[in-house]
Amino acid sequence: MYSIESIMISENSTRVGLLCVCPECKNPVDLSRYPNVTAGMVIECDRCGMTLLVKDITNNSVGTEIIDAGK
Repeated sequence: MYSIESIMISENSTRVGLLCVCPECKNPVDLSRYPNVTAGMVIECDRCGMTLLVKDITNNSVGTEIIDAGK
């Protein structure tokens, strides 16, 4: 039998190692704030504040597009 904790750890571990690079500032985006990132989700670059739309996730790479200028 699985506990809720083991299911959550298992689900989150599939997202470990994802890389997202901000298309504006070219820095890596801290995805730890978004443990269940999925296509269609809106995230923010922690470096430049750019609002990004997650377009796709392929081969541990998160593809984004800018939807709003940052700080």
